[in-house]
Amino acid sequence: MRRQRCAKIIATLGPSSSSAEIIKKLFLTGVDVFRLNFSHGSYKEHEKHYNIIRDLEKKLNRPIGILMDLQGPKLRIGTFKKPIMLHEGMTFTFDTDPSPGDKTRVYLPHPEIFKAIKREALLLLDDGKIRLHVRKSTPLKIETTVLIGGPLSDRKGLNVPSVTLPISAMTEKDREDLVFGLKLGVDWVALSFVQHARDVQEARRLIGDKAGIISKLEKPSAIEHLNEIVHKSDAIMVARGDLGVEMLPEEVPSIQKQIIRTCRKAGKPVVIATQMLDSMIKLPTPTRAEASDVATAIYDGADAVMLSAESALGNYPVESVAIMDRIITRVEEDPFYRQMQEASIPKPETTRSGAITAAARQVAHTIQAAAIVTFTSTGNTTFRAARERPEVPILAITPELKTARKLSILWGVHAVTSSDVKSFSDAVESACRMAKNEGFANPGEYIVVTAGVPFRISGSTNILRIASIEPS
Repeated sequence: MRRQRCAKIIATLGPSSSSAEIIKKLFLTGVDVFRLNFSHGSYKEHEKHYNIIRDLEKKLNRPIGILMDLQGPKLRIGTFKKPIMLHEGMTFTFDTDPSPGDKTRVYLPHPEIFKAIKREALLLLDDGKIRLHVRKSTPLKIETTVLIGGPLSDRKGLNVPSVTLPISAMTEKDREDLVFGLKLGVDWVALSFVQHARDVQEARRLIGDKAGIISKLEKPSAIEHLNEIVHKSDAIMVARGDLGVEMLPEEVPSIQKQIIRTCRKAGKPVVIATQMLDSMIKLPTPTRAEASDVATAIYDGADAVMLSAESALGNYPVESVAIMDRIITRVEEDPFYRQMQEASIPKPETTRSGAITAAARQVAHTIQAAAIVTFTSTGNTTFRAARERPEVPILAITPELKTARKLSILWGVHAVTSSDVKSFSDAVESACRMAKNEGFANPGEYIVVTAGVPFRISGSTNILRIASIEPS
C-alpha cells in the first residue's frame, strides 16, 4: 500500500462516493485522506462514511486520515416577494426589515455587517455574480449602487471582501457538529471563515489535542494576519472558492504561492482546494488548464491537493482521483521539480531538533540512503522531516494510531504503527525491519534514523543514526 508519490490526495465523500465499494476504490486509486463536508449531509450519513473508512483501514492495515470540514458562518440575504433583476446603476438597499424584499430592497439578517461596513466598500451577491458599491450605511440600512447586475432570488449568499467582520469562525451549528465529529474520532478539523489567529485559538480550546486544526483561508482579511494564523494552526487550506470570489482573479495565484511559502517556512502542511478538476464533475477527463493547475500546486510545494464536488457529486469520482494521482506522479518525476524543492528549503530551525532534521536530509543525500525513518509519538519529528523535503521517502513509525492517521496528510510520509520502543537500539532494529517489510529498503542499503531520547517527549529529536539493512 505504499504510494509512489510524495504529495497527498484528499477526496470529499458525498452521494457519488457513499458506498463501501466506491470508498475502497477511491483509497486504492490514491486517496490518502477522506473529507466529510458538514455543510451537507446528516450525522447518520457522516457516521456511515466514517465507519466504512475505519473498517477499510482494518482490512488493509493502513492508517487512513479523516477530515471533518465545518460549515462556518454563511452570510445570506432574506427572501423576495418574487425573483428580481438588478441592473447597472440602480439603487438597492439592505435593511433590518424581515418582510419579503422587492427590486429596491431586501432583508439582511446579519447585524454585524451593519456595524462593520464602511462607505465605498463592495458587497458581492450570488458567488460574486452581482457587485454592489456601498454609498451610505447606518445601523439599520446599507444603501448601494449596482455595479454589475443580474437575477436575484431568495437567500443568495453574500460576500463582504476587504472587511473584517466581528463574527466568530464557529457558529452554534459548528459547535454541535464538532462535538459529534470529535466523538466519532476524526483526525483533522477544517475551520472555515478564519479571519484572525484568535479564531484558531477559540477552536483550540474546544478541540484540544483530539484532532489537528486546518485553517481555511477564504477571506482577504486572513491574508493580512497570515503569519499569526499559520503559527496557531496545525495546517492551512487555500480555499479558492470564496477567496476567488472576494479577490480579483489575477490576485489568487500569487496569494496561493505566498501562503505555500509561509507554510513551508513554518513547517505546516498546506492543502490546495476548490475547482482543481472541476470539469470532471461531468466529463471523464479534465481540461489542460485544470491539469496545469494541479501540477502548479505540486511544483510550488503543496503537501496535498483536494477534490470537492468532483468526488462527492460528480459522475467520475474514481477517475478524478486516478488522474490527480497521475498528474502528481508525473510532476514529481520531473528533475525540475526536485530543483524547485531544493531551492525552496527554508533555513533550519535554530534548535537541536531542527539541526538533527536538516542533517538527516543532507546525510540521506550524501550516502544515497533508501529512506529517512522517524520515530514519533506526537508527529512533531515527522512534521520537521517533511519540512525539509528530502529526496527520499519518510517512513514514520509511531506507537499511536491516532498520530499515524494524522500524518496521512503530510508530504512524503508513509506512517506505520508499531509497539513502543524502550531504547534507541530497539528503535534502530525496528526501523530496519519496518523499512524492509514496507518495501522502502533492501538488504545492503542504508537508512537514516532520527528520534528523540528519552522517547515520548515532544520536541526532543536529538539523535541521528545511519543503519544498514541486513539480509534476513
